Amino acid sequence: MTKLYRIGQIVPSSNTTMETEIPAMLRARETVRPDERFTFHSSRMRMHKVTKEELEAMNREGLRCAAELADARMDVISTACLVAIMAMGPGYHRQTEKELTEVARANHCDAPIMTSAGALIEGLRHLGAKRISLMAPYMRPLTDKVVQYIEHEGIEVVDALSFEIPDNLEVGRRDPMQLVEDVNRLDTRNVDAVVLSACVQMPSLPALQVVQDRMDVPVVSTAACTVWRMLGNLNLTPAVPAAGALLGTGCRVPR
Repeated sequence: MTKLYRIGQIVPSSNTTMETEIPAMLRARETVRPDERFTFHSSRMRMHKVTKEELEAMNREGLRCAAELADARMDVISTACLVAIMAMGPGYHRQTEKELTEVARANHCDAPIMTSAGALIEGLRHLGAKRISLMAPYMRPLTDKVVQYIEHEGIEVVDALSFEIPDNLEVGRRDPMQLVEDVNRLDTRNVDAVVLSACVQMPSLPALQVVQDRMDVPVVSTAACTVWRMLGNLNLTPAVPAAGALLGTGCRVPR
C-alpha cells in the first residue's frame, strides 16, 4: 500500500529554491521507495532583501503560516529560512520550534515542527562534525552571525566564504554548479564536514553529489539536512539518491 506524506514549509516570499530542492530530493526518493509519495504545501512570509530588519519582520509572520499549514493537516512542518533564525541570536531555533508547535497544536495539527536552522545543527552533530567549513550567499555581517550561531552550538567554523548577495531573488538565481569551483577557495584542511550551502535559498543540489564524490569528508547542504530531519520526523529511513553524505547513510534518525 502506498503511503502519502504531506510536507509543509514556511517559506520567505522571495524564496524559489526550497520548493524545488526539497521536492526534487523526495521525488528522487520515490524512485527507490515506490510505496511512498509526498505532496508539498507552503505558506509564505514577505521578504525581499536579506537584512536583519526584514528578517525580523518576516519572522513575525511565521505563526500565521504555521496556522495555515496546520489547517491542511501536514505530516511535518518546517521553516525554510536558515538566516532568519540564526540572525536572531544563539539557540533561537528552539524558541521558534516551540512557538510554532504551540500554534499548530492550537489548530488541531499534531505534525512535528522543525526549522532548517535546527536541521543543519542536528545533521552536523549526527555526522560527528566538530570542525566545518561553509559557504553562504549573505553579506558578511550576516554570515558572521551564522558562524557565531553554529559555534555557539559547539561546532567550530574553520572557514566561511561569503558571496555578499543582498537580494534574495538573485541568491536563488545563482548557478549551483558554480559551487563546484567555489569550494576550491574554501579552507577544508582538517575539517570534519563541508556545508556547500549554509542557506536554503542558494541552490546547491545539482552540485552536492559532485562535490561529495571529490572530497574525503562529508558534504551537506542546509536543504539536504532539512530533508534528512523531515524523514526522521516521519519515522522514515533518511536516504535519498545522490544527495550527499547525510542522506546516503541510510541510518535511521530517532524522533
